[in-house]
Amino acid sequence: MNIIKNIEAAQLKKDIPVFKSGDSVRVSVKVVEGDNERIQHFDGVVMSRRGSGISESFVVRKVSFGVGVERIFPLHSPRIEKIEVIRSGKVRRSKLNYLRELSGKAARLKERAKVIPGSDTVKEEVTAETVAPKREEETPAATVSAPETATEAK
Repeated sequence: MNIIKNIEAAQLKKDIPVFKSGDSVRVSVKVVEGDNERIQHFDGVVMSRRGSGISESFVVRKVSFGVGVERIFPLHSPRIEKIEVIRSGKVRRSKLNYLRELSGKAARLKERAKVIPGSDTVKEEVTAETVAPKREEETPAATVSAPETATEAK
């Protein structure tokens, strides 16, 4: 059993960026047409990841000319040139199958606003300073005294 793991470990890719479901990625795939070999980009949203080790794969979905197209990529395939994370989506599921029924603006995902280790994209972190920047000291409003009572006024 150890021999198989050693062979698989030699075939694993080392330059895979950190990405998960909901992230928008650009997968560069080597396409062979006759004698020619070219790179074709597939941009879309990661629907799911499954498996582990050499058999790990992920599903990417995009809408092309009004038709949804899903493609399953083996993560460690020699046909995949590179994977780029374009933006990180904020989701609460690992499998985004519900996106198949949505269309248009409803199918968009909110962007996750934090730095992803291992990726080339850097997002601004959400802090109290970026949401509501500090204002200069405000002058306190003039205090209004309570009206005098009738007995004190006489």
